[in-house]
Amino acid sequence: MSRPRVVVAGLGDTGVLTAIKLANHADVVGISVKPGLVSGQELGWRLARPDDWARYNWIPFSRFRGLDRVRTVHGTLTGVDLGARTVAVVLADGSSADVGYDALVIATGVTNGFWRRPTLQTPADVDADLRGPHETLSAARSVAVIGGGAAAVSSAANIATAWPRTSVHLYFPADRALTGHHRRTWDTVRRRLIEAGVVLHPGHRAVLPGDVTEIASGPVQFSTGQPDATAEAVLWAVGRVRPNTGWLPAGLLDDDGFVRVTPALQVPGHPEVFAIGDVAATDPLRSSARNRADGLLARNVRAGFAGGPLRDYRAPARRWGSVLGIQADGLEVFTPTGRAFRFPAWSFERILMPWIVRWGIYRGIRPVRR
Repeated sequence: MSRPRVVVAGLGDTGVLTAIKLANHADVVGISVKPGLVSGQELGWRLARPDDWARYNWIPFSRFRGLDRVRTVHGTLTGVDLGARTVAVVLADGSSADVGYDALVIATGVTNGFWRRPTLQTPADVDADLRGPHETLSAARSVAVIGGGAAAVSSAANIATAWPRTSVHLYFPADRALTGHHRRTWDTVRRRLIEAGVVLHPGHRAVLPGDVTEIASGPVQFSTGQPDATAEAVLWAVGRVRPNTGWLPAGLLDDDGFVRVTPALQVPGHPEVFAIGDVAATDPLRSSARNRADGLLARNVRAGFAGGPLRDYRAPARRWGSVLGIQADGLEVFTPTGRAFRFPAWSFERILMPWIVRWGIYRGIRPVRR
């Protein structure tokens, strides 16, 4: 009997992991606008130390041993025929193709600022995207970071650490940042920010300009009545995300454009279609992107082929994990209850990344060919 075919639409963080988990059980085709995994995580690290960030977060697909049995397609998704079970793709060379599936996994993620965009890119394009914002920030004597989420907090801390002579200010609308995390997490991170020299401005709700997709310059206006803020570089990390679902019919989407799913990560009315990650409307935090739901989804896809029962995804109440990324003294990770534990810097390089992440999670990543 021939193996079923699964199309994984989008090969970002969760798409790659899902494809790896399914590769031994189905003929998997992964479709991506990028030439490899370009993670949307750790924005602060990416801005401050792009070369170090790229070593772990910009990885060509050919280096993943777990993708050896996956056919990767470099192109842009333009549509889906749910009746015929095909997706339409414009390939990197400009030609078009229809790719058939027995099961479809939607993992196309979201657009957010300049660091997460669904644009077709070559390796040179990815490298330029990493270098440009870093050079802009390195030349600035003052930086205003706007936003209260992990991306904004991490950016402010890492910019201040990388360029200690730069004046860095963080503006956020509530009385604290990281409102999706436990308050204990913010208490710890707040101390780290102050130690790094970041000036905190709670209660500042910025008036969003029309375009917040590039690093701009001031002034920044506030609807909460404070004077305008000025800076040579303004980084907007306000969480204005847009789901990458323009290729999907409106009937699959909720009012905000995210893919509607059941607790089993299935699309209602289409048991052969699943969604995962930031594009899936699982819960208010869309937490399947960060809680290893790829294993559950892969299991449900296999169960669907076998006619077995599916399991439900249970979302955590709060965000957890790393906030500031790897620092000189190691990597600090927060639990959902706000407790912190630290991986020493030496263990990050020798144990965490090579053994736990690259082998344990990704099932082997080949070294860079010199």
